[in-house]
Amino acid sequence: MLTAEFSRGDSLIHSLDPRIKIVILVMMAAVTAAGKNLFMLVSALVFSLVLVLAAGLRTKKVIKRLSLLNIFIVSIWILIPFTYPGEVLAAAGPFTVTSDGIIYALRITLRSNAVMLAVFALLSTSSVSSLMQALKYFHVPKKLIYLFFFVYRYIFVLQDEFSNMQKSVEGRGFTPATSVHCYKTYAFLIGMLLIKSYERAARVYQAMLARGFKGEFYVKDELEFSAGDVLVFSCGFLLMVLFFELEFGVFI
Repeated sequence: MLTAEFSRGDSLIHSLDPRIKIVILVMMAAVTAAGKNLFMLVSALVFSLVLVLAAGLRTKKVIKRLSLLNIFIVSIWILIPFTYPGEVLAAAGPFTVTSDGIIYALRITLRSNAVMLAVFALLSTSSVSSLMQALKYFHVPKKLIYLFFFVYRYIFVLQDEFSNMQKSVEGRGFTPATSVHCYKTYAFLIGMLLIKSYERAARVYQAMLARGFKGEFYVKDELEFSAGDVLVFSCGFLLMVLFFELEFGVFI
């Protein structure tokens, strides 16, 4: 979800205070997660698309990352319309398609894509260091913040390590297949990756201690709200209230 490539830019979304982004994202995720109104969910998806366009993110990159989510969504469409109880739209032998199942699958699709696009537009356009500062501002436990930082920092390193190991065994004639030998080979690869991860973690920790690390990351620049941040937050908050009203009809 988070990528350094998206964090480089000079759009309005990139310049927003990360605290504003986190609050708007949390509010939107909460409303869409609880939402059942299709018009509200479609509106949330359109809002996320507008954010992505405003951030100037590369369309191909966004679609590529979004496709990973929608592979899972496809399985939902294969199962839920045929298993969810409700009014039968069509039937073929033992298989029946219900209108309630289609609507339920559509809600899941709209929710997940809306939230994921918002994550791309709001979180991925901020640097990891600024997100750490924002989480610290909201009094998130330091251990969780540092865990988030190190997972982000080294998940790509481990991915490259596993890719190199996989290329190494393929260079020795290994071909992926559904066999016991194949499963054993992958088990050995994963085991070696865990060992290398542990060894790398020990080396990184020793290097940090040698550089004076005492359990605290210090930042040079503190976050400051600007007039533009307040304006964008106000617009975002009013929009979330509108989504809430569309779903629950509390104020009117």
